[in-house]
Amino acid sequence: MERSLSMELVRITEAAGVAAARWMGRGLKNEADDAATTAMRMVFDTIPMRGTVVIGEGEMDEAPMLYIGEKLGMGHGPEVDVAVDPLEGTNIVAAGGWNALAVLAISDKGNLLHAPDMYMDKIAVGPESVGKIDIDASVKDNLLAVAKAKNKDIGDIVATVLNRERHTKVIEEIRAAGARIKLINDGDVAGVINTAFAETGVDILFGLGGAPEGVISAVGLKCLGGEIQGRLVPSNAAELERCKKMGLDVNKILRMDDLVKGDDAIFAATGVTDGELLRGVRFTGAYSETHSLVMRTKSGTVRFVEGRHSMKMKPNLIMET
Repeated sequence: MERSLSMELVRITEAAGVAAARWMGRGLKNEADDAATTAMRMVFDTIPMRGTVVIGEGEMDEAPMLYIGEKLGMGHGPEVDVAVDPLEGTNIVAAGGWNALAVLAISDKGNLLHAPDMYMDKIAVGPESVGKIDIDASVKDNLLAVAKAKNKDIGDIVATVLNRERHTKVIEEIRAAGARIKLINDGDVAGVINTAFAETGVDILFGLGGAPEGVISAVGLKCLGGEIQGRLVPSNAAELERCKKMGLDVNKILRMDDLVKGDDAIFAATGVTDGELLRGVRFTGAYSETHSLVMRTKSGTVRFVEGRHSMKMKPNLIMET
């Protein structure tokens, strides 16, 4: 892939982030998602690449834009797989909460798992704890392993978990082990990525979240040298049958190289609302201000990008910067 694609992807997430941020706290999650998706699609059309959506907003008959199999880009340049979540945290934006992101990832063609839209059981950690976790081990054993790897007492460890009834047992086990918990209402891409940055205060993520988000998160963690393990969890016979047709073994532990193969992938995210790692969009009269993260596995480069955009000169953020 071309090195310059890293900054081109930031242009895409910036546009989606700004569009979604205008709906913050207005209780209209679908409108926020549609705004982000429309903005992302417009900027994709200006990028010199030949992309195919492998993780998107749904099948062609379910999603008017960014559907699985859609071709993106200007039709020339590197051929890549594209995983998109124009607004990771629609409910977050609707309520004006924390950690909503506009996020995407790309890799060389054929290197991203084509994850079906269903649950995935996940465990994720940052670089210090790589090789120490096991999705089949108990919650306590994993917490103890991370504590040892990070030279912490277990009482200093913070686990992040989606605040769902399905996680009642996991939450009880974390508390029984003596670790601390940061419950999140939505947005487990941010939850996964936060495990790799000490300043977020998060050490490990547990629990069921979306499988497509698991792949996007895996790209981010691979850039950061972290680790994620997952297992698909079909919730009905139709989802199980879909896995079989796709050649996916629901009993298999999906490791980093199953989720994202090869040594070249790029992850980009822009904060829509404030979070531990990224600030949300600010509107200051004629300008919008964005805070983004872009990373590449091949180089290990991690960039935080602050943008100040003239809404008069670039109302849709699609002019060349």
